[in-house]
Amino acid sequence: MAAARVLLLLSGRPESVSFAQSVCGLLGAGPELGPWPTHCGLQRGQLLLSARPFPGASARLPLQPSPAGTELPTNRGVDLGVAIILQSSDQTVLLTRRTRTLRVSPNLWVPPGGHVELDEELLDGGLRELWEESGLQLPQGQFSWVPLGLWESAYPPRLSWGLPRYHHIVLYLLVVSQESQQQLQARIQPNPSEVSAFMWLGPEVAAAIAATEDGTETSRHLSQNLPPSVLAVELEHDGGARPLALPVSTLLRTTPTTTEGEERVSTGTKFALRLWLQHLNGVTPRLCTSGAHVDPGPAKEERNVDPLPPNQGSGKPSA
Repeated sequence: MAAARVLLLLSGRPESVSFAQSVCGLLGAGPELGPWPTHCGLQRGQLLLSARPFPGASARLPLQPSPAGTELPTNRGVDLGVAIILQSSDQTVLLTRRTRTLRVSPNLWVPPGGHVELDEELLDGGLRELWEESGLQLPQGQFSWVPLGLWESAYPPRLSWGLPRYHHIVLYLLVVSQESQQQLQARIQPNPSEVSAFMWLGPEVAAAIAATEDGTETSRHLSQNLPPSVLAVELEHDGGARPLALPVSTLLRTTPTTTEGEERVSTGTKFALRLWLQHLNGVTPRLCTSGAHVDPGPAKEERNVDPLPPNQGSGKPSA
């Protein structure tokens, strides 16, 4: 049997989670939308999560459940994924559009990311996925990183699309490069088997996208000064690339009820963009603290949800 990738500290000892169980529910999340404060141990190839502080916990992060309720099979565990929010020195972030032929989340705009191997440090797994999907390798000592948050994801995201086949906890890591968008763009070589287009988002458009997160009521507050389109780069079948004027309205779509494969930004990505903007502005994310087992933590952590200092190009968080 495969080793558990996501462990919960529930009764003083680590316990695995079955595919059918809600991680948020087991940690005491109530009926509110969240996110929920969760203490995390970032271990090699694994996450250890708890509603309360524990020895070895290296971060306290917001955990957000997928907005749609699901019924899940019982004979599997919860898998672990990592996604890289890559920020350039001029404060833009990279998103890629998954190809239409992928089995999971086709045609969605997401940050580079994927599965973490059991023997990998979580940052190393994220940087590997960044390289595999975009061709970008970040030189040691020329970037810093910090964990942003956790997303509990089931796919398909709605029962009207079929029973869920995948259940993940996705760890979003913010990686801040010392290179500009132009410098990074010059080195991008997307993998056409996984990526059909890519773009860089600035804070204004990212804020509009994050405001349309499923289950929120903030879309009415969208800026009236948004551009009608953003510039992306689309890969062509012959191996070339061409500029693409992507309508902003495409990026503001929410999860459809029945249509799979519609181009949009994934709901988890919108959550991550919201956390990125809060980090950029020095704002502490609003966390729900009701629920049977949720401990909001000491006052110092209330002011800083992410107690880790930015790490400088290392595969291990600093102590």
